[in-house]
Amino acid sequence: MNGIGSEGVPLVAVAHGSADARSARAVEALFERVRGQRPGLDVRVAYLDHVAPGAQDALTGLAAEGAGAAVVLPALLTAAYHSKVDLPAVLAEVRESCPWLRVHYGDTLGPHPLLLDAVERRLAQTPGALGPHTSLVLASAGSSHPEANAVIADAAAELERRGPWERVVPAFASAASPTPGEAVARLYAEGAQRVAVADYLLAPGFFADRVAEQARAEGAVAVSPALGDAPEVAEVALHRYDEALGRVPVTGAAAR
Repeated sequence: MNGIGSEGVPLVAVAHGSADARSARAVEALFERVRGQRPGLDVRVAYLDHVAPGAQDALTGLAAEGAGAAVVLPALLTAAYHSKVDLPAVLAEVRESCPWLRVHYGDTLGPHPLLLDAVERRLAQTPGALGPHTSLVLASAGSSHPEANAVIADAAAELERRGPWERVVPAFASAASPTPGEAVARLYAEGAQRVAVADYLLAPGFFADRVAEQARAEGAVAVSPALGDAPEVAEVALHRYDEALGRVPVTGAAAR
């Protein structure tokens, strides 16, 4: 781990966390790549649930080590409950216990065009995903926030514009419809010859397994893996870090 002050303000990336150990391994691999892309930057990973350290512990630990500021990056693909409610609540508690710690709160990773480049990378690495007359399902975790789901629909439309897919439609593993299985079945019912599925998920785990199971049950020819440590995702993380440093530090209820 790099020492505080070796290159400016430390980055604390806060992921959702999962009981599935594959998820944390993927997140850690991603931010190890971030460290490799910017040597000297103090990069730490924390979680909202299931995995230690928690976000509050990571930030109070930094403060105890003498840090005066930190960038908090929601390591999430869409802005919804976790980035708008859960994490700001944590920052409010940190403000009470460490009022001298200036927190620059970053945007979620998505939406960003480079994430679609990462989707395309994973598809190109997946046997059977590319082929003539192929339609695509872009499968995300899903959210109770309609605006977060609309981001996935917009991403699907952009992938369709990029090609080579005949059609690209969104799907959601939870909280919204269509499900990945429903989306695959619907495309076949509407005449698609081949249907592949792209995970728009940061890490493997429960939702990725659900996507793959449903998609294959409906005849998907391929399912790409989660984005994980794709270099484009690491580049987005550093872009969000730089953006956050340009903002007035905020904590608690003032955080976006």
